[in-house]
Amino acid sequence: MKKILLIGLVVVGIGVAGVVAMAFFLGQAITAGVNKFGPAITQTKVTLASARVSPIDGIGTLKGLVIGNPKGWSENNLCALGEIHIKMEPMSVFGDRIVIHEIRIDGPEFNYETKIVASNVSDLLKAIEATTGSPKPGAEQPMTNAGKPIKFEVRKFTLSNAVARVGGLGQGMTVQMPPIELNDLGTKEGGITPAEMVQAVMRSVTTSVVAATMKGAGDLNLTSGAAAAESLKKAGESIKGMFGGQKK
Repeated sequence: MKKILLIGLVVVGIGVAGVVAMAFFLGQAITAGVNKFGPAITQTKVTLASARVSPIDGIGTLKGLVIGNPKGWSENNLCALGEIHIKMEPMSVFGDRIVIHEIRIDGPEFNYETKIVASNVSDLLKAIEATTGSPKPGAEQPMTNAGKPIKFEVRKFTLSNAVARVGGLGQGMTVQMPPIELNDLGTKEGGITPAEMVQAVMRSVTTSVVAATMKGAGDLNLTSGAAAAESLKKAGESIKGMFGGQKK
């Protein structure tokens, strides 16, 4: 009986160690993947501090994701996403289609910079669209060990309580962004590339920034900040004119 009990304890111990090891592996794989391929997609600095995902239920957290500004803008980061909560099919990371049930981002911060007819957000979207349309020769793509491109299916994406700090207008201010919800990204297609997924998200972020900027202009008008409101309105109209009606 003692031998059976001892064997049972050893088996449980091995099982627990295996779960811990798998959680560590998944977190390291996600962190390494984002830090390796993120900059190639956005053409900017992209860093993810850490990630942890349970191999049992696929629930995890990504921490410290930061995206830098495109060339020609300040040294500030374009956005800091803080904690990102996910639920995924943990074993799907071993295939060529990674299935994510939910991505939830709460309270991200965007630094929105504008010039006369441009913005850092619009330039980032342009860079991503260029990557999606025609990747640079020799650019690394996420691939499986079998040489197949890795694709993603995201069944639900939400971004809420986001703020945009609007600069480059002669007067900085912070505006609240409308929430974003996207469903079934890559579901019909049987998966989409990381660049296509980021592009879909950034289009919605651009729209949210425009809406927040225009609302901020209206609020300033109501509080007699006419000059700042006009600058804010022009910034929103500028980016809206470049991307507001584009759809693919």
